Amino acid sequence: MNASLYWIDAFADRPFAGNPAVVVPLERWLPDTALLRMAFEHGVAETAFFVPAGEARFHLRWFTPTVEVDLCGHATLAAAHVLFHERGQRGGRVTFDSRSGPLVVARRPDGKLELDFPATPVAAETDATVARSVATALGRPPEWLGRSTFDRFAVLPDAAAVRALRPDPEHVTAAGGRGLIVTAPGDGTCDFVSRFFAPQSGIAEDPVTGSAHCALAPYWAERLGKTELHARQISARGGELWCEIARERVKIAGHTALYLRGEVIL
Repeated sequence: MNASLYWIDAFADRPFAGNPAVVVPLERWLPDTALLRMAFEHGVAETAFFVPAGEARFHLRWFTPTVEVDLCGHATLAAAHVLFHERGQRGGRVTFDSRSGPLVVARRPDGKLELDFPATPVAAETDATVARSVATALGRPPEWLGRSTFDRFAVLPDAAAVRALRPDPEHVTAAGGRGLIVTAPGDGTCDFVSRFFAPQSGIAEDPVTGSAHCALAPYWAERLGKTELHARQISARGGELWCEIARERVKIAGHTALYLRGEVIL
C-alpha cells in the first residue's frame, strides 16, 4: 500500500519556521515497527499517524525517530491542519483519541488552530542527583528547578540566558524524564520564553513544543497572575503560542503552514 504524506510547519504562519511535523493519514494501523521505521526515515522531531474512528474522530499516535511518545502538541496541530485544509474535514472541531486521552482541536475565527490539552503542572524537584545533572547540563544552577508529568523544568533569569544556552546532551539525558524545559520571563514582546531539549528521546532540541506548554502555561499563569499568555519558543526556527488556562486543561493556539504534499511508497 501507498499512503499520503504531508509536511506541516506548526506554530508558524509560514514555511521554514515553527516545528516541522510529518502527517501520514492511514485507513488502518500498520505494525509498530513500520511506523517507527517511517518516522526514522522522515527524520523530523515527530511523525503523526491517524486512522478514522467515527464522525470527526480519529485515533492518533506520535513517533520521534526513535520512540513513540505519549503527548505531542505540534504534530497534533499539524494533523488537524491536514484534516481541515487538505482532506475536507467539515465542522469546527475534531477529536483525537490518544495515549493522553481525547484531545480536541478547534478552528478559531482568527485562523489559528487551538489544542485542548491536559495541564501538567510542575512541582519542585527535590532529587539532588537530578539537580546536579541539570546544573551541569546548563553550565549553571537554575533559579528554580521542577518537574512535570513528562519533563524536567528549569527557570533562568531572563530571555538572553535561555537564548544563549548550549546544554550538554549527556547531562540532559542523565537528568531523566522525556526532556528538559528551560524558561524565563519574556523580554517585553511576550509573557515568557522557552526552549526544549530531549536527546534522550532522539531530539537534540525541539523547535517548538506544544506539550511543554501544558507545564509552562500553568507555571507562568500562577507567577504572573493571568490566565491568558503569549509565549515564544526561541529556538533557531522559533515559534509563537497563545495559551489559556481552563481549569485542569490548557488551550494552546497557533498558526500552521503547509510545506510539502507527497506519497509514501510502502
